[in-house]
Amino acid sequence: MSVYRSNRHIYAQIIDDVQHKTLVAMSTDDKSFVVDDATNKCAQARKVGVLIAEKAKSAGIQKIVFDRGGYLYHGRIKALSDGAREGGLQF
Repeated sequence: MSVYRSNRHIYAQIIDDVQHKTLVAMSTDDKSFVVDDATNKCAQARKVGVLIAEKAKSAGIQKIVFDRGGYLYHGRIKALSDGAREGGLQF
């Protein structure tokens, strides 16, 4: 799972390195992501983690490798990974 973080959004995608294809993707910018104005960015990142875990499980993916993309494992990156673990992904 590769993660990209901008000032406004967070993006996560599960990539198959052998076939060079994106299998599952989710972000706060996605149309299916419903954002509440009262939630902070860490809560949104955790929700993205849970949603990508649900999509991955429906695609038959259970184990992944987490690529934080050079970002510190702190704040929104940690919240996203915690949400993905909460959703059932193993890494």
